[in-house]
Amino acid sequence: MRDSCQCFQHDRGAAAMTDRRQFLRHLVGVGVLMTASTIAPAAARAEAKVPKALVLSCIDYRILEAERYFLSLQNLGGQYDFTALAGASLALSGMPHQYDAEAFWDQLDISYRLHHIKKVLILDHQDCSVYKYKIDPSLTDNPVLELATHTEYLSRAYWAIRDRYPDLNIELYFVNLNTEVKQISPLAKAPTVT
Repeated sequence: MRDSCQCFQHDRGAAAMTDRRQFLRHLVGVGVLMTASTIAPAAARAEAKVPKALVLSCIDYRILEAERYFLSLQNLGGQYDFTALAGASLALSGMPHQYDAEAFWDQLDISYRLHHIKKVLILDHQDCSVYKYKIDPSLTDNPVLELATHTEYLSRAYWAIRDRYPDLNIELYFVNLNTEVKQISPLAKAPTVT
């Protein structure tokens, strides 16, 4: 039984060879078109997803979903660089370790220089173990004191970033364990002691 496709019939000589070449050209053309059609949209999607911000968060797993949801409401869904350090704003003051502050500054510099971010968001949260460990073990027993303490360290972080990157917008937030996110206004910059 003979193959019904002319491009694979061997008994037709030069005509069969021409048909095979046309068939192969067609296959190569389809392959190029298929590859181009899959690469071009992927490249366009990659270009469309330019990070707008750097987000600094605590490493605590309990708040990650609330933060992701909040960031999507801020029109940042998937368009931010993410850094997680224990204590978030507290890490910028060198607690629990100075290496944490250095890591943050390195990440911010990379995000700023390579991704041209326009703002930084810092998200502290309620019942942070690092704050309890480094500041006060009973901090969460007094919600007013807890918020005031976080506001102080968020403000310190705000001014430290502002001093190094005056053109960046900086937003500060406090996340409750019930997923409520409260924006924090920075306190006035503490006077420099000479």
